[in-house]
Amino acid sequence: MSLGYAEKLSYIEDVGNVGMTEIHDPPHILQEKKIERLTKMIRKSKHLVVFTGAGISTSCGIPDFRGPTGIWTLQRGGNALPEATLPFHRAMPSRTHMALVELERAGILKFVISQNIDGLHLRSGIPREKLSELHGNSFMEKCTSCGSEYFRDFEVESVGLKETPRRCSNGDCDVRLKDTVLDWEDALPFEEMNPAEVHCDRADVVLCLGTSLQITPACNLPLRCLRGGGKFVIVNLQKTPKDKKASLVIHGFVDKVIAGVMDLLNLRIRPFVRIDLLQTIFTQALSLDQRYVNWTLRIASVHDKRALVPFIKSIEVSFSDHTMKEAVLDKYPFQLKRRTVWKIDPFDVILKVNFSEGCGCACSRINIPIDFHASKDDLTRDRDHVFGKLKSKAIKSSSCGQSSVIERKMLTSPKTEVVIRAVVTNVRWYDEITVKTSGAGSLSKCALKRRKEGLCCVTRNLGLLIGSNLERKGPNRPETYIYKLLDGKRIDLSWFRMVWVWFRTCSVLT
Repeated sequence: MSLGYAEKLSYIEDVGNVGMTEIHDPPHILQEKKIERLTKMIRKSKHLVVFTGAGISTSCGIPDFRGPTGIWTLQRGGNALPEATLPFHRAMPSRTHMALVELERAGILKFVISQNIDGLHLRSGIPREKLSELHGNSFMEKCTSCGSEYFRDFEVESVGLKETPRRCSNGDCDVRLKDTVLDWEDALPFEEMNPAEVHCDRADVVLCLGTSLQITPACNLPLRCLRGGGKFVIVNLQKTPKDKKASLVIHGFVDKVIAGVMDLLNLRIRPFVRIDLLQTIFTQALSLDQRYVNWTLRIASVHDKRALVPFIKSIEVSFSDHTMKEAVLDKYPFQLKRRTVWKIDPFDVILKVNFSEGCGCACSRINIPIDFHASKDDLTRDRDHVFGKLKSKAIKSSSCGQSSVIERKMLTSPKTEVVIRAVVTNVRWYDEITVKTSGAGSLSKCALKRRKEGLCCVTRNLGLLIGSNLERKGPNRPETYIYKLLDGKRIDLSWFRMVWVWFRTCSVLT
């Protein structure tokens, strides 16, 4: 949740119970009884619905409402709100968010109902048609005339279904857009509430994750599954008013519980790759004497030319023609104006785009070829295909900063080239090591067993490889084999020599 969200809401005295004590089930009961039981319920379900609250986003650095350090808890005690650990617009999905994506792709999860306004379900990859955002989305604007939705990379300025500065770009609509986040007095929108009710009525299992189930009428939705003989499960660190009606109540970190479920289901959680968009606008015009070209390069938001590009801190501009003067653009709008002789040879404008706080790497480099005498055609690439290739490259290289052109439009008056580019700004993994070091919970026994078995297998193979090549020189030296085996990641060979000694010792003993 945005820390500014609470300040935008109108004042209300009663926000329900806050500061509730957290409860943690004993580890053996959590894993061996409750997580295994939940997994069996999910495996047998024909229509699984998940109902989420603020508790699934706390591991993303977003505070909840009613926990010991929740927003409403601190406000009621007259305490200052906590400082954000990262910009709200740079929050990345938690392991739970990404696990739900995998469950949906596997055909197990049929629908998600969320009370959160952080937009992380959409950003993680849950299809819009399989998601109800009951209280809105801080990054979504909507046209009330044609129904078009616009998912932004910046937080929309207002709450309470108010008009925003932007207009609908769908055909000739041109109606002022509105924010989608509800204020206290706003009714739940029919287009979100209706599918939520339909799916809860059909559900044989409703899984409630990270919610205290206090806000009406949303909190009553999970109970609708009971009418048709369904069951609902609660995973939360505090007690809820609906505990007595639940088939199973689990008190534990949501990420840890879902990690255990995914282990038992043998489903792997793929990395999250965030891709942001920007547009470069290159405009040129001949001088009156036709000896020079006056040109302007602007880097802007794809959402609105006046909007900020929140993931860019500054841009360093250089040129393949070293006689041209370099520049640094550190204030918005990011714009460079130059005057160049008309007969100049083609050259490249080289952009070093420095990312803002919360991005996974420092920068990305973009080359823009300039030829005043050549003509270009419009270009449109399949966005999903481009995104897929970028994600594959980012995961394979374990890094971000890659970019690709999605669309190019040529305008004639004045002569302008508008290019929309996709840029990878974050990559996050959800393997056991990552989760453990990020504090989302310890490993399950199943994960530890599989890791141990995998390590033994890898160590055995490495031992055989190193042992047979330790004395080789030149291109066949052991470092070369290891480098290829680890897909380009170099590791100190002395460690592998110790592995070889250990491997030989184990071989003798067995």
